[in-house]
Amino acid sequence: MLGFYKSEGSVIVRADQLTEGCWVNAVSPNAEEIRFLIDQMGIDSGFISAALDEEESSRIETEDDQTLIIIDTPVAITEGDSLAYTTMPIGIIVTKTNVVTICLNETSPVTDITNGFTKNLQTAMKTRFLLSLLLRVAQSFLIRLKHINKMTTQVENELQRSMRNKELLQLAGLQKSLVYFSTSLKADEVTLEKILRGRVIKLYEEDQDLLEDVLIEFKQAVEMSTIYSTILS
Repeated sequence: MLGFYKSEGSVIVRADQLTEGCWVNAVSPNAEEIRFLIDQMGIDSGFISAALDEEESSRIETEDDQTLIIIDTPVAITEGDSLAYTTMPIGIIVTKTNVVTICLNETSPVTDITNGFTKNLQTAMKTRFLLSLLLRVAQSFLIRLKHINKMTTQVENELQRSMRNKELLQLAGLQKSLVYFSTSLKADEVTLEKILRGRVIKLYEEDQDLLEDVLIEFKQAVEMSTIYSTILS
């Protein structure tokens, strides 16, 4: 699925076609949509392949006039009767005229923006839009870490009443979720530190505070994942 979005006032609305300054969101794009990204937008085919590789780790790369940022984001999965989490990469490609996001499946940070939950975003302000999306990713991790902690407490309470395999398997699933989160968050943090140095993404003075907020949120998520994992162990 390929969607075009642009800012109108303080909200983002869906557009009918590609225009300069719009945001292009590709979710599990088919062959025709991938060809559009390559032929019509000039997106590097290697960048697209990397964004659609679920094993791709967080990193940043520049090729000609395009920059690829791979960032991991949390996604919920079902293991038997239990809810657990893993992570999935989002590819964010910044070109001269547009920001393009590419992912295998829908993710909450992106859908939050398409559904209008993030206000005062300007798609034409590429760096600000990128940082706002990264902030949504950090907040998504924090929300799910709090949920994992809550679930852990509930399972522990069940274990006090009965020692069953079900609860033990739930705890094992939560522990695995925290391992995924911790690994992805540390890689995301390294990528953000590279952005902070300002050598690959042009940073404007007014963006510095937002980037620092993003880094603080990610550092908090790293700390929370470490603490929760230690407690659970």
